[in-house]
Amino acid sequence: MKKVLVLCTGNSCRSQLAEGFLRQFAGNQAEIYSAGIETHGVNPKAIQVMSEVGIDLSAHTSNHVDEYSNIDFDYVITVCDNAKESCPYFPSQAVKLHYNFPDPAKAKGTDQEIMQEFRRVRDLIKDYASVFVQEHFNS
Repeated sequence: MKKVLVLCTGNSCRSQLAEGFLRQFAGNQAEIYSAGIETHGVNPKAIQVMSEVGIDLSAHTSNHVDEYSNIDFDYVITVCDNAKESCPYFPSQAVKLHYNFPDPAKAKGTDQEIMQEFRRVRDLIKDYASVFVQEHFNS
């Protein structure tokens, strides 16, 4: 079974969203992990916007990338530039992919405007995850 790691700065939002969608789309075709180069805890707004689309992140934890150093990943996906630049070396043949998603946790404005940004980024990540699974697992 293929193993996929989604890597972000704090493993609180973007990588959590991506893990949720990749798990949903890949089903039993892959083991999906997410981690950060730091740990910030799972963002409650990320949990909320994913629950709106039927994905439960409430039991997710914020994990440090070092926790997975013994896993031979097939794919490592960085979802922010900071993680890509700071990404540790993985002694494997993992295919490394990168997409710099905006950080909704940095959104400013009213609560409604901030939640709208979380939803916008959620939908961008959903589209990315869907295409990734189609290209790498459903061919």
